[in-house]
Amino acid sequence: MSVITISGNTGSGAVDIGQRVAKALKFDYMDRDILLESATALGVSMDTMAHRDERTLGFRERLAEMFRDFLERSAMAGAADPMIGSSGLEVLMATSYSEAAALPPREVSEFSEDRYKEAITTIIDNVANKGNVVIIGRGSQVVLEGRPEVLHVRITAPFDTRVERVAERDGISVEAARHQVHDTDKGRTDYHHKYFKVDPTNPDLYDVTINTGHLSNKQAAELIVAAYRRKMPHSD
Repeated sequence: MSVITISGNTGSGAVDIGQRVAKALKFDYMDRDILLESATALGVSMDTMAHRDERTLGFRERLAEMFRDFLERSAMAGAADPMIGSSGLEVLMATSYSEAAALPPREVSEFSEDRYKEAITTIIDNVANKGNVVIIGRGSQVVLEGRPEVLHVRITAPFDTRVERVAERDGISVEAARHQVHDTDKGRTDYHHKYFKVDPTNPDLYDVTINTGHLSNKQAAELIVAAYRRKMPHSD
């Protein structure tokens, strides 16, 4: 059961590359949007899901099950504040890097940095234990550090290249894109410093670093698949 973590700044192509890798390897795929969808599903489909065999569940439904298990364990541990509920998880899973980095300590607010870290690390660990998944960001390269069955990848590209891509993708001016890329880069760095005490650009966190300023997303995905098969030759 193998895992690939992919980390990358906005405009680097990490999300598209991750989806390509997951498709090529027939792996599940998890990013912030899917975390939010799964947290939202807690209030919609859990009663139905309780009567279904785990083997028949889709990845989002299985992820929602993991959220439910997390909530139940938290309740048994005595964590009964307003954060520990499906609506609280939904709020936390929707947070950007900048928003998560700005969360206050637990004694200040129920939506706290402690609750966020507990939730995100628990879910990443549980997803990794199931295996055969590509995980995008959220500090997964640190949470799963040292696991032999995990390949850690960093996607990068020159700042100006990323600015041009974001301007084209979002239909905004280059100047607006420049501010957006700068702000999201800072949020991502602050997030990793706050929750994991690491610099996300540190090459020691990764097995492979790919610069998409020189390679297409398709080529980057092919390199990751090749690196995965080389590191874990008995995985196929």
